[in-house]
Amino acid sequence: MNKRKHALAPYILTFPSLVLTLVLSIYPLGWAMRYMFYSYPGYGAKTFIGFDNFKRLFHDDVYWQSVVNTLVYAGGKIVLTLPIALALAVILNGTMRGRNLFRAVYFLPTVISTAVMSVVFYVIFNSYNGILNQFLMKYGIIHSNIDWLGTKFAMLTMILIAVWGAIGNYMLLFLAGLQNIPQDVYESAAIDGANGWKKFINITVPMLGPVLQMIVLLAITAALKGYESIMVLTEGGPIGKTEVMYLYVYKLFFPVSSAGGAVQQQIGYGSAVGFVSALIVGVVTLGYFYLSKRLNQIHE
Repeated sequence: MNKRKHALAPYILTFPSLVLTLVLSIYPLGWAMRYMFYSYPGYGAKTFIGFDNFKRLFHDDVYWQSVVNTLVYAGGKIVLTLPIALALAVILNGTMRGRNLFRAVYFLPTVISTAVMSVVFYVIFNSYNGILNQFLMKYGIIHSNIDWLGTKFAMLTMILIAVWGAIGNYMLLFLAGLQNIPQDVYESAAIDGANGWKKFINITVPMLGPVLQMIVLLAITAALKGYESIMVLTEGGPIGKTEVMYLYVYKLFFPVSSAGGAVQQQIGYGSAVGFVSALIVGVVTLGYFYLSKRLNQIHE
């Protein structure tokens, strides 16, 4: 009996996760894939239209602009977030006083609600009475209000907000990797006369290789799928400057209107757009896998 219980234990423990995966991931995915070939407004009868949704998609300029915006947004977020997170992890992995407090402070944005965070940043970046404009004007840095959420700076503002929210998470992952590097390697390098920069380049970065690959992968997928703060602050505006793929998909399933008017759901078309968006994320991820594999082969 004890042997049977021991054999069943892994299945019992994983059963709740399996059920949640089926209900919240597998079933919705199958449901959406089914509706890709239908015209369905979310109520009433659905009409089979074959590949018409995909034909419409490939002529949808708004969607393809959102793909370009997504790549810009993801690229800017990754390029800024990972170096800053790594630098903070290296500093906080040392013996500085209060390092645990600083770790908690930098990690805190990760656990704050995106909606709440976005409202706070709206108060900061508001073009008329925002805290940032008031501060810059007070010290004579600017002489008129800057529209941080306007056509010129909206994407940059969204990237900076995304960086602020993501640094703590990746810093923690880098810290975990740094703490697995044996200290005697650094001690040997110090005996040989290596300074801090040489230790970082020749020891820290190479030995962080596997962890860095995982972190970059997580950063790519998270950046390509991120849209929550954009939805709260700009709803993809102004004139589509911050429209990203998954925000566009969200609007098709759950229509929003700045003017408050009724907007019809497009479940069928939204499913097709979501499927193609997932394919784009998959292609980018596979491209990263291929590139990282090639780099590993070169170094070997």
